[in-house]
Amino acid sequence: MNRALPVVRLRVPTDEDAVAWHRIFADPDVMEFQGGSPAELSVYEELTARQRRHDAERGFCLWTMLDETGRVIGFTGAQPWERDWGPTGEIEIGWRLGREHWGRGYVTAAAHMTLERLRAAGLTSVVAMVDARNKRSIAVTERLGMRLAQTFVTPVSQRQGHCYRLEL
Repeated sequence: MNRALPVVRLRVPTDEDAVAWHRIFADPDVMEFQGGSPAELSVYEELTARQRRHDAERGFCLWTMLDETGRVIGFTGAQPWERDWGPTGEIEIGWRLGREHWGRGYVTAAAHMTLERLRAAGLTSVVAMVDARNKRSIAVTERLGMRLAQTFVTPVSQRQGHCYRLEL
């Protein structure tokens, strides 16, 4: 089934977006593959500030995702993978979406926009790190044309993860 993707806009995160992210990501379903528990507001304040720096320095970041009405519904974008395991130093594309918006194509639409912005910024490849149980995110990587490149066990949770790769 090929359906039209929804209208979505991306913007560099604002200070106010930290509050919106904190609210919509407080849902345990949203955080299931992100450690399970909601983060404090200060985590999102630091994250949005870091993303503004990434955008200014690199031309890309985790952008705030807005629906057709301009409401904050999540984020998508890319940033360096800075952990000492996995694809260290490579650029990871990622997304997180408020529960009420799942299954409507927002992440796929926004991730396609992200890939275009990354190409324009001169990147030649990206990876996506996905918990092996996260069927929704795996489906998005497949819609983007990404291919499974590596399977690993995460050091903290000891869960199986997948590294997907896409040449731009």
